Amino acid sequence: MADAVRKLNPAETPLYREPPNNIEAEQALLGAILVNNDAFYRVSDFLKPNHFYEPLHRRIYEVAAEFIRMGKIASPITIKTFLPAEEKVGELTVAQYLARLAAEAVTIINAADYGRAIYDLAVRRALITVGEDMVNIAYDAPVDMAPQSQIEDAERRLFELAETGRYDGGFESFGDATKTAIDMANAAFMRDGGLSGISTGLRDLDKRMGGLQPSDLIILAGRPGMGKTSLATNIAFNIAAAYEPAQQADGSFKAANGGVVGFFSLEMSSEQLATRIISEQTEIPSSKIRRGEITEAEFEKLVGCAQMMQKIPLFIDATGGISIAQLAARSRRLKRQRGLDVLVIDYVQLMQGSSAKAQQNRVQEITEITTGLKALAKELGVPIIALSQLSRQVESRDDKRPQLSDLRESGSIEQDADVVLFVYREEYYLKNKEPKPGTEEYLRWEADMNEVRGKAEVIIAKQRHGPTGTVPLGFQGEFTRFFDLAEESHLPERFE
Repeated sequence: MADAVRKLNPAETPLYREPPNNIEAEQALLGAILVNNDAFYRVSDFLKPNHFYEPLHRRIYEVAAEFIRMGKIASPITIKTFLPAEEKVGELTVAQYLARLAAEAVTIINAADYGRAIYDLAVRRALITVGEDMVNIAYDAPVDMAPQSQIEDAERRLFELAETGRYDGGFESFGDATKTAIDMANAAFMRDGGLSGISTGLRDLDKRMGGLQPSDLIILAGRPGMGKTSLATNIAFNIAAAYEPAQQADGSFKAANGGVVGFFSLEMSSEQLATRIISEQTEIPSSKIRRGEITEAEFEKLVGCAQMMQKIPLFIDATGGISIAQLAARSRRLKRQRGLDVLVIDYVQLMQGSSAKAQQNRVQEITEITTGLKALAKELGVPIIALSQLSRQVESRDDKRPQLSDLRESGSIEQDADVVLFVYREEYYLKNKEPKPGTEEYLRWEADMNEVRGKAEVIIAKQRHGPTGTVPLGFQGEFTRFFDLAEESHLPERFE
């Protein structure tokens, strides 16, 4: 009975709950900024206008920010003409309200604390919105929406909220975009080798590509036996081994050099992948490692390499036939828990689409996968290297160098990719054409073999922000390792 009375008694039960906010903190921060513009720089890197609860405060912060960034002084007198004059705050006009904010301002010392409090409350409000949407969708779920897809959608929104403090995406001013572009140029200027992206560890490839750029989808394709996986593992290891963390202002860590690598190996188990990397680093053929045909000295080398590899941030997921939705969810989780700078997927054709419609048509399925990978690269802000098989039509041509048209059967790979790389080794094809020893053809073949032995080409067939062309590399098959060829200027002097 008491419960029933309590339910009917409006004095005890609030009619609605107000979203979390702190108007006083907003007033205190704005007052501090209007009195001393330096206060703005204490909060500008994380606090945006939409984090304010009160619409007028959003506008005041926005106008003050524009003034300060242009090098002008933002004060109650200078900014009042840029605010709605007819609007009233209780009994006060906007001009009087600005003067009151400045008069009652707290010291600049507290600005960062007030800014952080406003930001945290904005995140809580966004969390409430995400939570309400989850509940409403779960109650009124359409027939064709599986619970799994709702979980993935909620996870995506929560990830965006955790990363940026807002989940709505939406428009961004061109000024913000320009600032990001200048920051990128500055990073390239400061970083070793002058690269705007993450170094692959292969000098000539970096020169052409400027490193691996954030939010790029890089397709690495080739026929079986060309060394796609070897090149991908080489790059992944180089990046992880070069990792140097740098602490940011908010206490989080970001890569100053190298990076944290996530490797989805759909074809090989994690042990096989580790064997390849150990073979490459120790220069002991992987076939010997697998058969145990190694000396004591070589075994010590292996142990030393394994200990070094314990420390590098390279994470392997060897789930076979993973769907694009699962891959996205696991990548977000890795980024939240350990950080993530580069993602490698070996290889696209072994992945599955999420929708039932796509699974009925292979071309549609690959289209969904590549579109999803490009969207994921943008969402996580990391380069994604996705390996891909090529069609058999390469084998029927005399010149077996791959072309973009060889990707065609796979739907939108060519369109979605920012960069398309082909791995090509003439040696692989020439080896299979060995004529009878002692003949004239054999001598010609031997001369050709000596010319191409241990050499590989990475053909940059498409690049959105750089030149196309061919990068020559060295290849040691027994160690599955690609390496830079010596530059002509660095070779010893030759006498003919």
